[in-house]
Amino acid sequence: MRIGYARVSTDGQSIDLQVDALKRFGCELIFSDEGQSGARRSRPGLDRCLSQLRVGDDLVVWKLDRLGRSLPHLLEVVSELDRRRIGLVSLSEAINTASPGGVLVFHIMAALAQFERALISERTKAGMLSARQRGRHVGRPRKLDDGSVIAAVSEADGKPGGVADAAIRLGVSRATVYRALKRVHCA
Repeated sequence: MRIGYARVSTDGQSIDLQVDALKRFGCELIFSDEGQSGARRSRPGLDRCLSQLRVGDDLVVWKLDRLGRSLPHLLEVVSELDRRRIGLVSLSEAINTASPGGVLVFHIMAALAQFERALISERTKAGMLSARQRGRHVGRPRKLDDGSVIAAVSEADGKPGGVADAAIRLGVSRATVYRALKRVHCA
């Protein structure tokens, strides 16, 4: 039996392309995860899919990175499937682990996918470092600008409940006020 698995990382993405391809390939059952990172080893849809597979079945995915994001995790899943005598088919990479050649292609493609992710991560980190060196804020937008922190804390200074009252007035937590104060005083 061919059993399909589809995954998208965010709720805003559509899983339709993958599901359509799995149906065209002849998958009788299709399990999916939406809004689930491939870095997570345990995913509800994948766990149900793996428990459904029996000897002689094929697990079919649209692309290897839908199954897992790291080479060790992919190798672990494929080893477990092989131990259980279950094949893996990846439609985009034309991989079928039922043959020795398919296993070889799987290992090569999985290694290349991990290499590509490492390059993307490296470029992202370099871009963030460059932005920081130019004085740009990297990350989530700040809830408080420096001026509002200074004004609120100056007003509360010396009064009972100082920072706590300032935090309530600004609509943030005390930790946010303390981080902003640290940023203002270190600048």
